[in-house]
Amino acid sequence: MPKESFIKNRVKSVGFALRGALLLIRTEASIQVQVFIAIIMTAAGFFFDISNTEWIIQILTISVIMGVEGLNTAIEKMADYIQPEFDKKIGVIKDVSAGAVMLVSIAATIIGFIIYLPKIF
Repeated sequence: MPKESFIKNRVKSVGFALRGALLLIRTEASIQVQVFIAIIMTAAGFFFDISNTEWIIQILTISVIMGVEGLNTAIEKMADYIQPEFDKKIGVIKDVSAGAVMLVSIAATIIGFIIYLPKIF
């Protein structure tokens, strides 16, 4: 069987990634909340005319939250697939994964305060 070209493989990979991102956004309430917050923060960035550096930090922060949220969802789905019944060890894995999202969200909130509080007051 002939090997597919590098470009064709990259195009397929991007297609799989887009499908996964859309699936995540359509099916997971937590990521839907994060998308809503991202839209609000993007609008705030335009309203308050934040600097290029602030935009970079804000975009990076939003993308880290979305990425960690996606990984958390993947870990939870995999854990449920591996062990559908309640299991304390799986519970710890899920709690740690959710805790990672919480830590990133706390940092994002602090970053938001640093960017926007001086513009409000």
